[in-house]
Amino acid sequence: MDARRTTPTPRSTPDLPLHRLQVPLPQLLPFAIGSFDTIGPLSRAGFPHRHSFHEIVHVTGGRGAHVLDLVHRPLAPPQLCVITPGQVHYWADTEELTGRVLLFNEDFLLGHPQDLAALRALATRPALALGAHADTIGALFADMEHEYLTGAPGYQGVLRASLHILIVRALRACAPADRPRLPGRPAEVAAAFTRLIAEPGGVRRSVVSTAQELGVSPGHLQTLVKQATGRTPGGLIRHQQTLEAKRLLACTDLTIRQVAKEAGFADPAYFCRFFRRETGMTPGEFRSRVDGNHHDPRITSIAAAPDGP
Repeated sequence: MDARRTTPTPRSTPDLPLHRLQVPLPQLLPFAIGSFDTIGPLSRAGFPHRHSFHEIVHVTGGRGAHVLDLVHRPLAPPQLCVITPGQVHYWADTEELTGRVLLFNEDFLLGHPQDLAALRALATRPALALGAHADTIGALFADMEHEYLTGAPGYQGVLRASLHILIVRALRACAPADRPRLPGRPAEVAAAFTRLIAEPGGVRRSVVSTAQELGVSPGHLQTLVKQATGRTPGGLIRHQQTLEAKRLLACTDLTIRQVAKEAGFADPAYFCRFFRRETGMTPGEFRSRVDGNHHDPRITSIAAAPDGP
């Protein structure tokens, strides 16, 4: 098998690679599964990057850490790492990393749309300890890989059903207090809304434009999202803008002015005030405090740039 991720010419964020799922013939599915070695070297990439697809990694051995949206968590196999489109992650200082890597596009979840909300909830954790579920989840991964490689009659249906079961099992592995509830209509709309604003460039969307894409009125979107999350759509967009800015400040060499633009702000001075209100520090102060500082010391201030906002 030679299922690969590709790193095309970057689009909206020049310094942060976007990996796409490329599945060669004859496996004409938006899906791939294999070991770190068979999936390819990008499956254990040690540099910050995003995906256009979902990834579930079953780590069975190794040392090092998984870094997901700036949260650094030492590996403690067996465990799951769930990464959704738009998140920034990488493997830090890993040695002897073993396990299986599962890659799939959203199209593969059409039969179970509620799984999207579950995946986004699971992806808030850099690592999920499996505990008593370790053997069951390990067997699921092994069976899915066998189905994928052999391609027996009906294997596509088996893979879709197995993926749904895997997601449910992963939810069960969460502590009861952290376990997301199975979503109803409000949670489904909220999950679709957060998925849109989490896509590359999604922070430039407005509440009105996302409501139109989801086929609801802005007022109804406000009601459903508030009911499901306790937060307003505008508040979730501001949260995503802050997270996007943190990702770019920590993981790229973009200037503050460029980060402001990528995070959806036309005025970099207003962005600086916004970021300080949301985080308690300026963008420059945040960048100087994160590990692996990418800041260019030659650029001391957004005011120093001669070309204007």
